[in-house]
Amino acid sequence: MSDGMIVSQIALWIVVLILAGVNFLLVRQIGVLFERVAPAGALATNALLEKGTIIDARSETDIKGNEVIIGGKRTNEKAQLIFFAAPDCPVCKSVLPALLSMEKSEKSRMELVIASAGGERKEHLEFIAHTGLSRLPYVLSDPLGMSLGVAKLPYAVLLTSEGKVASFGLVNSREHLESLVEAYDRDVGSLQEYLGRAPVAASDPSFRTSPEREAS
Repeated sequence: MSDGMIVSQIALWIVVLILAGVNFLLVRQIGVLFERVAPAGALATNALLEKGTIIDARSETDIKGNEVIIGGKRTNEKAQLIFFAAPDCPVCKSVLPALLSMEKSEKSRMELVIASAGGERKEHLEFIAHTGLSRLPYVLSDPLGMSLGVAKLPYAVLLTSEGKVASFGLVNSREHLESLVEAYDRDVGSLQEYLGRAPVAASDPSFRTSPEREAS
């Protein structure tokens, strides 16, 4: 092998090693950045609600004719997540798979109610059938949305087993949904409130999606 070939091979390996080192440093920096970036929480905007607001028990009738109790003290000691959606809301449809997945993973301590209003009954029944919501209570009630200050969709309100508002906000993604449960677990109204109290939380390893919710 000529001296030129040997030199070119050595130079090539040097370049490969340099690139490998650069890639390693980039991967490490991305990991550090991921740890430092705070998770996105649901936007908690509401003119009527705040954390700790007591929601008195109210009786609603779901689309199947069954009575559904919203708010108040739960005899089963479970929290209650009320998810507001509509058949003509495309963002709602994109979030529903994550909502159904979360409902399964959290069913031991939380029950889910779907709420909507307006439109024809047939339209809602088709929406239920196409999105897999048939196993859940589906309430059609304008007064319910107004009483909870819902102005935009999709929106969710999480109540404790005592009927108190735990967290709430616009939920446009799986992360937003999980932020409501995270805020509930940490006893804050929203992740924004938690981060405002303790900025170091952004680098807290425990401040992440739970394995149960991630696995689902």
